[in-house]
Order: sequence, then structure tokens, then C-alpha cells
Amino acid sequence: MPPGDDVAERADAYAAAPVLNCLIREVAEARPDPAGHRVYRLPGGGRLLRVHGGRRPVRPEVFTAGRWQRLGHTELVKLVAEELRRHTGLSNDELPAEMLDSREAVAALLTARARTAPPDDAYLRSEQSLLTGHPYHPAPKARGGGPVASWLPYAPEAHARFPLVLLGVRADLVAEEGDTTALDALGQAPPGYRLLPAHPWQLDLVGRDLAGAFADGRLLRLGSTPFDVWPTAAIRTVHAPGPDLFLKFSLDVRITNDVRRLWRHDLLRLRRTDTAATGAFAALGGPAAWLSDRGYRTAAFAFEELAVVVRDGLAGHLLPGATPLLAAALAEGCDGHPLDGPVDPARWWAAYLRQVVPPVLAAFARHGVVLEAHLQNSLVAVDAAGLPVQALFRDAEGVKLLPEVTRAAGWERLVYCLVVNHLGEMAAALAERCPGLDPWPAVRRELGRHDLPEIPALLTAPTLPGKTNLLLRWTGADGAAARYRPLPNPLLRPARQDRTG
Repeated sequence: MPPGDDVAERADAYAAAPVLNCLIREVAEARPDPAGHRVYRLPGGGRLLRVHGGRRPVRPEVFTAGRWQRLGHTELVKLVAEELRRHTGLSNDELPAEMLDSREAVAALLTARARTAPPDDAYLRSEQSLLTGHPYHPAPKARGGGPVASWLPYAPEAHARFPLVLLGVRADLVAEEGDTTALDALGQAPPGYRLLPAHPWQLDLVGRDLAGAFADGRLLRLGSTPFDVWPTAAIRTVHAPGPDLFLKFSLDVRITNDVRRLWRHDLLRLRRTDTAATGAFAALGGPAAWLSDRGYRTAAFAFEELAVVVRDGLAGHLLPGATPLLAAALAEGCDGHPLDGPVDPARWWAAYLRQVVPPVLAAFARHGVVLEAHLQNSLVAVDAAGLPVQALFRDAEGVKLLPEVTRAAGWERLVYCLVVNHLGEMAAALAERCPGLDPWPAVRRELGRHDLPEIPALLTAPTLPGKTNLLLRWTGADGAAARYRPLPNPLLRPARQDRTG
């Protein structure tokens, strides 16, 4: 059934926030407004845009025919496309379609969440809470344009859970590296075969290409796991609470900037990056932890399509009595947020920074490991009082190593992921939740405690690097080729109120 008016209006408002964030960061110019509204000029056509609401959801208006008129999401996408054509001189039909798909996905998720109970476990609830998603991507919830029924059963935001498909791969055709023994405990493979779990959505997507392998016996279908797994915020990564294991799969769907395959070149460097990150965290001596991507297994004839990465579970790393929560969920304001309780926000924020910042800086300074410490790769564990006591990081695929990248390039990436993406979003959420609290002096104090040669320049630079996802996608650049735009440095002076989410 089509969504009701309330769902449609809410979907418009939620989906508009990241689109506007991108437009404001990358293209628009802030304008003074006597009434204190957030008003921007779009330089391509000179139109004025006004934004109501908080970080999310939002209500945009455009000034036309002498008055302010409300913009629905479809009209907003049309306006953005027209502005980008003028701004870049390029046309793009794919991205507007993704923005519309993202909004339709939000509507489907709102409808599904209204009739589905979230998991009881606080950690799983946090992983499955991201209704808005990446706040600076124009289509964070796009799911490849397929019908809702094709992806909703696997959507974390709809509180999905499902068994994995178990395949048998002929033993002489298995390709693997690292420790993959946990996969063998998921079921029983017949003689001459090795077990390979598969994500059911990925099998739906690539099943036609694998028909020959099933027909000639290179692949066997062996049923499914006797337990359900829970998709995490990353969608293609699932958590199996029973075995206490994370499994990361290929998924031939474009989600944000990239088609989410486990690419061969990334898999072949996985052991190198994971070993470096594991060693860096071991040298820290705790409490911060690294969830190791300990190995991968796949079929040699479908190397990328059927690859699965085995990642550490939580039990071996988590402090006793601590509850892990996804940092992105805290920034988005998930149910059960620790600050919903009686904890002092300033004390909570200082504790948060003490757990998150030092391990990222130490891994870089002492070991040349550049963590991709953005919000979806960071877990923050809290004690019974809700205070942060531990940070856990993940995803060796996103790790960069010095000197494979230059120190300057590695530092820029670290600053974007940790300071702009992670701490910037958390600070904005905290400032909205706790009016009158300026989160940035505490960030400055925490950074200033660390003796890195780059820190003085970071604290005094007029700008910080902000990733330009809208222009990156509009111009068809490779998703891995990050482009940065200078943003006002909130460590230097109070941040301008020129953002929505």
C-alpha cells in the first residue's frame, strides 16, 4: 500500500536533511537574515533557500514569485539538479534517481518500523536505528532502485533478522587467507567441499551468474544457518550473536558512493592492514579495542561476488559490564541514548573524547595506521551510569598505512574521519540536545593533550577538510577519490549555524 500522508510528509522531511546538508556545504552561500532564519543563496541561478527545523528532519522553502514556498522532496531534488548543472556544466540523470530512491526507502522504512519491534539488545538497537543515515550524502538510503520487497527483508533500519544461506564450494576452488575457521562451525559441508555462508540478498542479485556453478557441482546449496543474523548499520555486515561473530559480505548494490562489493584488491591487502591495526591496538594496552578482520574466504571462480570477511565479535574485547553503542546512533539521537538519563552532559562528553580520540591519534603517531574512524566504524561502550568507558573500532578495508599514503594525506583523512565526520556530528548533536553547551572547547583540550607535530596547526587552521559527496557523485568521480572542501574550523572559533544535519 502507498504510505499515508503522515509517512509521506515525514519521509520528505527526513530525506531532505542530507540533501540540504550537501547543497549548503558544497554549493550554497549563507545569507544574513534579520529574522534569524537560515537563508542561503544558490549561486547558479541566484535563488534563495530557507531551512526550518533542527538537524533532522527539516523543511526547506524557496523564494519565488515574491514569497516563500514550501519544497517537497521531489521539488528539492529538481532544484538541486538544476543548480548542479549550472554549477558544473555537467548533466547527471543517475544521482537524482538515487535521491528519489533514497526518499522512497525512508518511506518504506517508516512504514515497516511502525509494525516491527526493535531488538531487545541495546547494541543491536543502536546498529539498526539509523533512519536518516550519512548526514552529508545526498542519497544515504538508496538501495539500488530495486523494488522494496527485494531489500526490505534485509534492512537493518526495519529491524530485520534472517538466516544466512550455506553453500558448499568444491575444496580445490576455495580461495582464502587468514583465520576463517569460524566459518566451518556454521554447518556441515560434504566430503570434498568447504562451507561458505552467503547473504541471501547477494545471492538474489548474482544468482543468474552462478547458475553454471550450481549446475556443474562447483557450488552446492546446503540449506541455511540454524540461527538468525542481524544486519548492522553497514547493511552488508551482519552480527551473529550466538557464535559472537561479524561477517561482512559483498553486496552488488550502490550504497552511498560505491557498489558494495568486496573488491579483489581490497581483499588482497586486508591481512596487511588488519595486522597493522591489530598490532597498534595491542601496543595501546587497552581499554580501546580493534575488531579484527581476521580472514576471508570465497570461491575462486566468483572471487568478489561470494567473498565473506570474518570479523571478531564483541565478547573478547568488551570491558565487563559495558554496553557498546554505535557512534552514528548516538549522533542521530537513538532511543535509549545515555544522555536521556541523569548524567551531566559536559562530563559525558569529556569521557567520550577521552575514549575515542587517544587511540586514533596513537595508532597514527606510533604505528602509521590511519583508521577510518567515522561514525559507522566506531562503537562507544558505556558503563551502568551511561558514561563512556571504551571505544572499539572496525573495518580494516578502510585503513590506510604510512608510507603507502603520505603522512600529509593520511593526516587529512584522519582529520576528516575523526574530527569533521565523527566529532563534528557528535558535537552538533550535543549542542542541539543541550542548548548553551559549547562542545568544542573540550575537543580542543583533548586534542591539545597529544604531542603530534600536526596538532598545533589543526588547532589554529582557519579551515578543516569536508568531503564533497554531492559533487563527487554528480561529476562521476570514483567513490574512493575523496574530494575535500575547506570548512570553517570550529576548533578555532564557534561554528557558524550553516548546517541542517
